[in-house]
Amino acid sequence: MTHSPLAAHSGNLRRSQLAVATLFLVLGFNFGTWASRIPDLKLQLGLTTAEVGFLLLASGLGAVFSFPLTAKILQRYGAKTACLISCTLIPLVLLGLAAAPSYSLAIAVMAVEGVLASLLNVGMNAQGVLLEATGKQAIMSRLHAVFSLGGLLAALFASGLSKFGAGVWPHFLAGALILWAAVAVSIPHLHADQAQAQQGGKRFALPTGIALWLGLMALFGTIVEGSMSDWSALYLKEETGASAQWAPLGIAFFSVTMFIARWFGDQWRTQFGAARLLLWGGSLAGGGLLVALLIGGMVPALLGFALVGIGMAAVSPCVYAAAAQQGAVSLAAVTTMGSIGALMGPPVIGFVAHHSSMAWGMAVVGVAALLIAVLTPRIRW
Repeated sequence: MTHSPLAAHSGNLRRSQLAVATLFLVLGFNFGTWASRIPDLKLQLGLTTAEVGFLLLASGLGAVFSFPLTAKILQRYGAKTACLISCTLIPLVLLGLAAAPSYSLAIAVMAVEGVLASLLNVGMNAQGVLLEATGKQAIMSRLHAVFSLGGLLAALFASGLSKFGAGVWPHFLAGALILWAAVAVSIPHLHADQAQAQQGGKRFALPTGIALWLGLMALFGTIVEGSMSDWSALYLKEETGASAQWAPLGIAFFSVTMFIARWFGDQWRTQFGAARLLLWGGSLAGGGLLVALLIGGMVPALLGFALVGIGMAAVSPCVYAAAAQQGAVSLAAVTTMGSIGALMGPPVIGFVAHHSSMAWGMAVVGVAALLIAVLTPRIRW
């Protein structure tokens, strides 16, 4: 009995899709693993709250300044090699962070983590776009949903180990082994991408044209996502009087609706197109949040946060897919601008809130979402 070439191609494509989805899961699991043990790392290294802030900043700065290196690796070696390098080394970063004997070494480890996470982010998104072109099927939104799932699984894994009294070192060792196993299974099924590797003649340059508009959309998108994660609970507590039990529901409403919307986002992108999806999404997220802030109260706020999750779900998948079609340098530049947004967003919100109120701080988040809708027509999707 012989298998048809069509069936073989379909099987290979399916394996490649699962392999790329595994990489998104790996990056989400990596973030969730070290983030879940920040309180323990603080105690282990004897850090102040301000020093913890600088530790997290080191990761963001590593991602921002990785742009030239990331672009060069993608140009010269392709996305598959970029994924192999980053996935092989990221588990070592977890082990290095667990074993770091001093604050300065922990800072260095987190900076390397930012570089490697950025490299994997660019490589796996390039692989996702390649699979969309090969299979003629939209999958980017679901891939980004799997990234969110990876963070959730890491949090549950950390909670389970903590319940049995596992320290940082055994936890990170187990996490590293899980990541290496996932990488070993997935890397062989990634697509070779000679087209990316052949762009070596194009030198490093600041983003212009479409890449610049896409980068700004990525920047505003990560400002919204990062600020929702960092400030939603504080807004509920200070502005609506929510109890310690109810305040965390802000991030829960946002995260759950974003995951659900991303799971169905590929179907919506195919049906409506990226332009309409981002125009409606930015308007829904920004308008819904601003109206909720004007009304005030916990219930309107939770509904507003849920609308932000729905409206912003398509931003990263659509923007990264469009950037990858412009080439390796454009994708690296857009990813870097997204990292800048993640860095600057929460402090900007904190500054505004400090000099006025949390309501005005969250209003900045709503405006950032609306700016995505404003920028959408400038791009030929």
